[in-house]
Amino acid sequence: MAWWQTVQYPGLRMRIVEYSAGYLADHWCRKGHIVHCLVGEFVSELDAGQAFTLKQGMTYVVSDEVGAHRSFTEQGVKLMIIDGAFLAPAPA
Repeated sequence: MAWWQTVQYPGLRMRIVEYSAGYLADHWCRKGHIVHCLVGEFVSELDAGQAFTLKQGMTYVVSDEVGAHRSFTEQGVKLMIIDGAFLAPAPA
């Protein structure tokens, strides 16, 4: 299960997200995010086969369309996720 509280502004979305124990995202996301782990830990899997474990206090940033990713947590996790237009690749 996933729960979230969202604040939305033009071009900016901020969320507090909680994933229950055993959560695995049901899709591969191509959107950019700034993800900060507030409580617990989770694994960010990339469609290229890599996986990164993020624990409380750790942050990662990914831009739009850079690579698909999804989240998994064994014990549950609480995250702050920020995304918006500023994470889109710069025009060529």
